[in-house]
Amino acid sequence: MLKLKVCGMRLAANIAAVAELQPDYLGFIFYEKSPRLISDVSAELIKYIPSEIKTVGVFVNEDIEKVKDKVIALKLKAVQLHGSESPEYCAALKSDFPTLEVIKAFGIDEDFDFSALESYLEVADYFLFDTKTKAHGGSGKTFNWSVLDRYTYSKPYFLSGGIDLEHTTAIKNINDERLYALDINSRFETEPGLKDAAKIKEFIKEMNK
Repeated sequence: MLKLKVCGMRLAANIAAVAELQPDYLGFIFYEKSPRLISDVSAELIKYIPSEIKTVGVFVNEDIEKVKDKVIALKLKAVQLHGSESPEYCAALKSDFPTLEVIKAFGIDEDFDFSALESYLEVADYFLFDTKTKAHGGSGKTFNWSVLDRYTYSKPYFLSGGIDLEHTTAIKNINDERLYALDINSRFETEPGLKDAAKIKEFIKEMNK
């Protein structure tokens, strides 16, 4: 069964509504240029989310000490690194927080060189493949999933980038045991950071058929 990550929430009541659907991961963006940047006040709620849901802090080229501070203060269970963070950066987080899941994101296009992932194999728990954009994700656009035929490593990955209700059949037809989780975001919103819980519920229902 594929795991589900819902990313980019920022409003308290909406966070609670989505948490009730019991996704496997909830993602919160700490990138100041994102329209889904979570406020300090809402971020305080993260530590109260039921423990069976893994809370993920999403960062883009952030100072590593600030990331560590958020992990401690908000009891984050995972970090998603969506910039050009180095393998050494990932390793430092794993060293300080051995149980923390490190998800290293990469923007994918037709020309992506998957050999660039090799140096991350020992320091990331998962990769996340998103559509390549200048805005570091949240574009609502899918990439050509057939590009993943060139991915030769065994590391499990999250599939991201414009996933919508209409993709459920295509996702079910992906025959890749390395596909670990789906990451949904902008296609399940009524405005940036405000998720349509009913639509997410429908997506879960369709995926479980």
